Amino acid sequence: MKYLLYTAFLFFAAAVLPLAAESSTSPTATQSDQTAQTLARNQVKQPMGKSEKQEKTALPAEYRSIRLGMDIDAVKEALKQDAVFGYRGERDVSLLPTENRSLIESAGSYFISRSWFQFYKDNLYTMIFKLNTDTVDYYSVYSKFCEKYGEPASINPQRAVWEDEHTRVVIERPLIVKYIDLTVFNELISQSTTEKAAAETNRQNFIDGF
Repeated sequence: MKYLLYTAFLFFAAAVLPLAAESSTSPTATQSDQTAQTLARNQVKQPMGKSEKQEKTALPAEYRSIRLGMDIDAVKEALKQDAVFGYRGERDVSLLPTENRSLIESAGSYFISRSWFQFYKDNLYTMIFKLNTDTVDYYSVYSKFCEKYGEPASINPQRAVWEDEHTRVVIERPLIVKYIDLTVFNELISQSTTEKAAAETNRQNFIDGF
């Protein structure tokens, strides 16, 4: 009889204890799985920083209906259609002393005191607007540019500059706004450097002749 009871006890122990062990460890395992899943979800939800921020608008190459790169006749026509520039026709057009350069200068109206449009090979490469500081202030224009195009590439007490590979926009105190086609501008700078070097060489050759 004792032998039978002992055998039954061993059978019970063999059958029940593994189940009890499995039952006691499963909450820990489940908790570990839940913790891992929570960490994974948190990693997915982490902010991406600057990449998630809305991209700023590309720098403008135009103001109102006038765009850098337009030919001179198209600019004249656009000026005629927009009274804000105060364009008076051909008397506002002049040829600059340097080759392939021309200029349109017009007296503005209420917001723009004066405008300058510079052309190289009959294509517009610089627009300059002197704004009326009685009606528009520097800080308002600067703030609007920051809002639309982000912080300037460079800034000092006198001016702020925004720039990309094609265009440079400058706001100068008291209140002048410039739009510059960098491709043409850099070409002209290169030409000017070459011409100065050639002039210096000729000067030195002349002096050496004595």
